[in-house]
Amino acid sequence: MMKRDQALRVLARHYPDGIVVPVYQSAFDWLAIRPHPLNYLCTGAMGQASSHGLGLALGAPDEKVVILDGDGSLLMNLSSLATIANLAPPNLVHFVLNNGVYEVNGNFPIPGDGNLSFAGLAREAGYAAAFEFSELADFESRIEDILDMRGPVFVCLKAEIGEEYPKDYVIIHSAESRRIFREALRARMARQ
Repeated sequence: MMKRDQALRVLARHYPDGIVVPVYQSAFDWLAIRPHPLNYLCTGAMGQASSHGLGLALGAPDEKVVILDGDGSLLMNLSSLATIANLAPPNLVHFVLNNGVYEVNGNFPIPGDGNLSFAGLAREAGYAAAFEFSELADFESRIEDILDMRGPVFVCLKAEIGEEYPKDYVIIHSAESRRIFREALRARMARQ
């Protein structure tokens, strides 16, 4: 099984400069791996990454939007899968990092771990495509194709906890981080 930070490093190599909505544990990893002004930090809204990502994809239709969701976080807002599929933003790629636990809340197991398929849920909701990877080489061999697909696309990455990165809650919750993102997005959209 792959490590979460390994998978995120693969994504960062293939998606170095776009909008990313990372939440909770993946946000800490992502900020260390790919610091960027277009990282949209909504960590204080557990379960809302998919909804925030959808809003960004609809509001910035010429920009690819990548969501880095957690399995526990997505379970808190499963209805967003149907909403995303219904609105069908072609520029949205929704990743869920599936390690089977509510990691930031004490590593308690998520309900249904091992019995449910996040990719299956997305497929049944109506996403254009849905994938599941547990091996890094398989994921790396498909990432370019996935990022080029017309969305919404869903990717479940079954990944173990990897390297430990600093947990800087001040940055994640700061008004300054939101201001930086707003200005970067405005500047990007003004060039279009």
